[in-house]
Amino acid sequence: MTRGTPAMTRGVLAYVTLLAVLAVSALAGCSGADDGRGGGGKARWTPRPGLAWQWQLDGRADPSVDVPVYDIDGFENSAADVARLHRAGRKVICYVNVGAWEDFRPDADAFPRSLLGEPNGWKGERWLDIRRLSALRPLMERRFDMCRDKGFDAVEPDLVEGYGNDTGFPLTARDQLAYNRMIADLAHERGLSVGLKNDLPQIPELVGTFDFAVNEECAQYDECAELTPFITADKAVFHVEYAEPPGGFCPESRTLRLSSMLKKPELGVWRRPC
Repeated sequence: MTRGTPAMTRGVLAYVTLLAVLAVSALAGCSGADDGRGGGGKARWTPRPGLAWQWQLDGRADPSVDVPVYDIDGFENSAADVARLHRAGRKVICYVNVGAWEDFRPDADAFPRSLLGEPNGWKGERWLDIRRLSALRPLMERRFDMCRDKGFDAVEPDLVEGYGNDTGFPLTARDQLAYNRMIADLAHERGLSVGLKNDLPQIPELVGTFDFAVNEECAQYDECAELTPFITADKAVFHVEYAEPPGGFCPESRTLRLSSMLKKPELGVWRRPC
C-alpha cells in the first residue's frame, strides 16, 4: 500500500515551493517590464476620454464643483485639501511648472541662476534651460515628491514646449523630447500618472509615454484634431478655451470626445463646460 507523504516532508516541500514562488516574483519585479504600476505597486490612474473636470490654479481648491477630476496647484493646496477631494470621490491632478522658474515658489532659491533664461510673459517667471537634465532632475524630483506625499493621483507638468519659444537658449525638439520623457519617468517612478501639456507637434512621439493630455485653446487655433492620438489610445484630453464661445467649440469637442470647457485666464472656480 502506498503511504502518504509524512507531515514533516510535506511542510518542507511547501516551504521550498514558497521560496521558489518568491524568487520568481522577485525576478519579475526586476525585469523592467512596465505594468502600469509604481509607488509601491499601486496601479496608475489612466483617465478615459470624456471625463468632466475642473481646473483651478487660483488659490486653494473650491470643492463645490461636481466633477470627477480636479486639477489644482500643487504648492497652494495641502494634503488635507487633496484628501477632502478624495473623500468626495474625485481624482486630483497636481499642477507643477517644470519649464520655467517662478520667483514666488518656496523652492525658488534652489534653482542655479545659470538655468534661468528669458522671461516667459508671466510675472516672476523665466524659462529654464531644459538641456541641463542633471541639474533639473533633483529639483523636479523634489516637486514630484511633494505631489506624491500630498496624495495626488497625477501631475500636470506645465511649459513643456520651450523649444518653440524665445527662451534665451538654443533648444531643439530633441532637447524637449528628452526632457519631457524624463519628466514622465519621474512621475511614473512615484506612482503618479502624467499629462502632456500642449506640445502638439510631439504628440506622435509622446502619446505612448504620457497618460493623458491637457490642452489650451486648440479650437481657437484649429488644432484639436491633432490630439486624436490620445483619444485613440483611450486617454483623456482635458481641454479649455478662453476666448471662443462654447457654441463655437463644443460641437467639435463632443465629436472628438474631448473634455472641454470655457474658463477665464486666471483659472479660478468659474467654468462653463460643454
